[in-house]
Amino acid sequence: MVLSVLAVLAFCGGCSWLTGARSGTADPAYAPPNGPLPNPLIVTGADAEFTWNTIVDTIDDYFDDIREERFQALGDAMTEGRISTLPQSGSLLFERWRKDSSPGFERWQSTFQSIRRYADVRVTPNGNGFAVEVQVHKELEDVDRPEFAAVGRAVQNHNGTLVRVDDIPNIGSVPLGWIPIGRDVSLEQRILADLHSRFFSVGSPPEIQVPKQLWQF
Repeated sequence: MVLSVLAVLAFCGGCSWLTGARSGTADPAYAPPNGPLPNPLIVTGADAEFTWNTIVDTIDDYFDDIREERFQALGDAMTEGRISTLPQSGSLLFERWRKDSSPGFERWQSTFQSIRRYADVRVTPNGNGFAVEVQVHKELEDVDRPEFAAVGRAVQNHNGTLVRVDDIPNIGSVPLGWIPIGRDVSLEQRILADLHSRFFSVGSPPEIQVPKQLWQF
């Protein structure tokens, strides 16, 4: 019943959300007014310690498990810093308090597919500032067969007859690993917009006001 209602909502909302998600462009709902933010984002005029703590705090809003490799000063030079996260399962339609799945296609996909994401952030010294590069990768779970499928229950005997065993309990599909399916550009833009707001302005991250459609949660 629940799946039927969700299918009706998706049909009524139309398929316009597929264009941006499959073309690899950023979700316009989370782009700044003048277009997508550059990646890497150049941050200038901020203290090194403040810059690092701000980036870590921002990533922590989207991912739970964070690993830090802080940049270090070696004489007159400074090494590159790196922030990585462990893979995290995508938030579902009704988990609106989580920010790792963007509204629209990304959240719908995470609801009907086993999707996980992880982030890799590089903080590189750049003159009087830092270049902050954000990459969010997506992976799809690989299983041996579709859920609740009866594939492989009929076994062919040596004489050509088929032997079917029906009393084997259905334990579900067996995970085989994860398949990389590219980067989540819309989430990268959300994180960059959040960083831009913290470093260069006061208030909420820049967003374009777009009419809310029926499918958008």
